[in-house]
Amino acid sequence: MGNDEAKARRGLAAAGGDAGNEAGDDMGDDAAGAAPGPSGAAGDGSARGGAGAAAPRARERLRRHARRRAAAALRRGRVAARRAAVEGWSALRQRGPGQAQFWLMALFLGLAAGGAAILFRLAISQIQTLIYGADDVRLHSTLERTHWAVVVGVPVLGGALVGWILSRFTDDGKARSVAHVIEGAALRRGRVELRAGLASAAASLVTLSTGGSSGREGPVVHLAAVISSWVSERIRATPMTARDLMGCAVAAAVSASFNAPIAGALFAQEVILRHFALHAYAPIVIASIAGAALGRATMGNVTEFVLPPQSLSFYQELPAFLLLGLVCGLTAVALMRAIFLAEDVGDRAQALLRIPAWARPAAAGLLLGLIALRFPHIIGVGYETTSRALTGALGLREAVLFAVVKAAAVAITFGGRMGGGVFSPSLMMGALTGLAFGTVAVALFPAMSGGQTLYALAGMGAVAAAVLGAPISTTLIVFELTGDWQAGLAVMASVSLSTLVASRMVDRSFFLTQLERRNLHLAEGPHRWAPATIAVRDVMRLAGAEDGPSLSAAQALIEQGAVLRMDDTLERALPMFARHSGPMLPVVAEGEDGRPELIGAVFHLDALRAYVRVLEENLREEHG
Repeated sequence: MGNDEAKARRGLAAAGGDAGNEAGDDMGDDAAGAAPGPSGAAGDGSARGGAGAAAPRARERLRRHARRRAAAALRRGRVAARRAAVEGWSALRQRGPGQAQFWLMALFLGLAAGGAAILFRLAISQIQTLIYGADDVRLHSTLERTHWAVVVGVPVLGGALVGWILSRFTDDGKARSVAHVIEGAALRRGRVELRAGLASAAASLVTLSTGGSSGREGPVVHLAAVISSWVSERIRATPMTARDLMGCAVAAAVSASFNAPIAGALFAQEVILRHFALHAYAPIVIASIAGAALGRATMGNVTEFVLPPQSLSFYQELPAFLLLGLVCGLTAVALMRAIFLAEDVGDRAQALLRIPAWARPAAAGLLLGLIALRFPHIIGVGYETTSRALTGALGLREAVLFAVVKAAAVAITFGGRMGGGVFSPSLMMGALTGLAFGTVAVALFPAMSGGQTLYALAGMGAVAAAVLGAPISTTLIVFELTGDWQAGLAVMASVSLSTLVASRMVDRSFFLTQLERRNLHLAEGPHRWAPATIAVRDVMRLAGAEDGPSLSAAQALIEQGAVLRMDDTLERALPMFARHSGPMLPVVAEGEDGRPELIGAVFHLDALRAYVRVLEENLREEHG
């Protein structure tokens, strides 16, 4: 398009020059005709007048001609540009993005996901300020002076709105979370549900703004995955490309939300993709940087928490921090099991009392409002109480009591299906646990301790790492949230033991345990979940085909009940092959008379080949 425009401009200039030259030639000819003597003076003057009138008309005709040529060139340029864009888009959808294209997509995806995370955070702050008169930084102290009807009523109304949103726009009435993003990366070709994802973001926004006791990292991570899934669908991305795009979006969202670009990049790989492949690292880092830059431009380059100066007697106190890791690991397990227990109790109560789906979050909101009358620190994300714990502004009794009540409030929030994330509550629980431990340690060994606030910092990282099952990214995010890199050994010591303890008592992490409770076995690795990604219909041989099953053998297995359905996967087929030693399993559908009708068969050898192929593809992706 640029070349055609340049040609048009040169044509216009040339046309103007030709008009000037022709006009000059005409005038020169007229002057030459006027040279003879006085006898021809009148006629010559008339000729010169005619030539003088004709020259402007000629120049105007040439200018119009040049303008038409320029307009035609511009039209051709636009057509060529549109054709190039269409061809480029078609190539992108057919062959996937090249490396340079992918990095550029990572940059723009990082800006989009980071922007969504920032808008989500600002929306929470604005709604809280509108309702309570303060955002999360001063919310708890403000609620102490707020009328009881507001403290109780707002969570109930918010819960009712959450219930309506989720029952209206999701199939199961549940908010989507980080666990669904992990599931999408592993089992859903790098994609998550768009409609349910947007509804979950809206429900979580209401929850966090109106009294829910959860965090914002889960909603922003899933919202980022929704954005990446939309992009992946538009460009028809392969599963590996879609997963990498999802990692980019998640990294940017975490980076922008917490001003933590290093932890954001590692969180996407450690928790979502669950590998550190080199091909994914560069674009994820680019997206994380984009998210952090956007966040700092909007929110300022400040840390979430400001700590007092720390001191650590390294060799003397390290055993205490290891012991703190043990305590924090048990605290994390207690928090996770309380959430799962609340979900089970909520399911049974809803079924027994026939509570409508929309009313369950409202009932949870009522419980939270009643608790908040005495303990307002449970409302919202909890940054004010976390900050007070990190600065040592709470006593031992307050720290222990606040931790117990916070755990109950988080369990009620999740059991009531109100939405939100678990990372921020785990930070608060860890800071309170660490402060309580540090207060006791300082009292017992005052000469050997550097101060209880350092224990609060280490505890914050230890509980969060155990809950998320992400020791690397959590250790780094604690440093980035506080800006304190001097206490690294203390945090690492506590994190290492807490994750070790917790991983033995749950399925690696809170998110993987959530998936395990839904019979999605991602904690053990690809060899365990890969069969669930292979549909029976994709490896089936049709009945009647040349290489199809023997009708008599298939009928014998049908009579034994050893059959598969079209919507089954190899997760069901492979154990059946282990129980039945034959070479194949028939695939049936229900016939018109209600009896099973043979469609085809899955051969054991075909199933194993497909399984090995998926494992090989996964290994290439992880080590590429």
